[in-house]
Amino acid sequence: MTDNELLLALRNELQPIKEQLKDVQNDIRDFKIYVENEIEPKIQLLAENYVPAAKRYERTTPEIEEMKKDIDIMKKVIAEHSEKLQKIS
Repeated sequence: MTDNELLLALRNELQPIKEQLKDVQNDIRDFKIYVENEIEPKIQLLAENYVPAAKRYERTTPEIEEMKKDIDIMKKVIAEHSEKLQKIS
């Protein structure tokens, strides 16, 4: 096989690979555009809503814990009062 024949054969073998590479590059470009136009805005919107909610939760957690303690005390007092009322009646 001559050098020219070898180069031609090699070129013919590489052509489908080049076409596949172009297809992959186009797919990657399309994916980047999709991420930029569809995914990133949705992630931004989620972050904009999540951060304030997380901060509210962080702020109110101690208050909720205090309310739980108050409710436990109220339950005990109500139970005691119920017992006293039962004895009276």
